[in-house]
Amino acid sequence: MGMKKIITIQPDTPADSANKGVSFKKFDKTEKPDTNVELTEDIVYGALKNVYDPEIPVSIVDLGLIYNVAISSGNNVNLQMTLTTPGCGMGAMIAGQAEEAIKDAGAKNVLVEVVWDPPWNPDMMSDEAKEKLGI
Repeated sequence: MGMKKIITIQPDTPADSANKGVSFKKFDKTEKPDTNVELTEDIVYGALKNVYDPEIPVSIVDLGLIYNVAISSGNNVNLQMTLTTPGCGMGAMIAGQAEEAIKDAGAKNVLVEVVWDPPWNPDMMSDEAKEKLGI
């Protein structure tokens, strides 16, 4: 589960005010994913549609980065995906976001494998992604 922090800066408060300066509020996520749902590939792909490459405004599904989704009993998911380049510095972050999205969809355990075969190329993108990127 994640945590959200809100930072508030109050520059115009009186010097004797107890609420001057910067304050932090922490909100823990109390909502747990529904693990009673029977996961399907459609549900997993739907969750992954909300994961974007931070350098390209297109989901990892529409980029064609998802190679295989295997769901076993107990809502365990094995995901094989790739990145646009082997040297992508955001790879760990994208894989982590994919894992969290699948867990939020109801998976109990998620294994994300980043693979390089076959190598990604722009032809793997959806028509929607190509249009959005002007390809």
